[in-house]
Amino acid sequence: MADDESMNNGRTESAEDAGRGLGGFAAGLLFGALIGAGIALMFAPETGQKTRRRLRRRLERLREETAEGLDRAGAMTRKDLARRRKRLEDGLERAVDRARDAL
Repeated sequence: MADDESMNNGRTESAEDAGRGLGGFAAGLLFGALIGAGIALMFAPETGQKTRRRLRRRLERLREETAEGLDRAGAMTRKDLARRRKRLEDGLERAVDRARDAL
């Protein structure tokens, strides 16, 4: 069997034929998406301007919530880092004291 052919239900299909099938599928998918978007616009309960305004407000709230979440995460990270740094410094100081006592 050649590298560019595969068996499919008893018949051979070249790589070129398989590529056309994939292109046809992609075209059908795109066409279906366009039809779906058109139908959604026809049956939309609100005007485009009102929908854009609502989306803009939602995006603004999402931006604010994201910024607040990042601020909280940053504060928690800084607090945890300070705690770990203090623990490390204390451990290092104890190790230095033990080393001095051993000498």
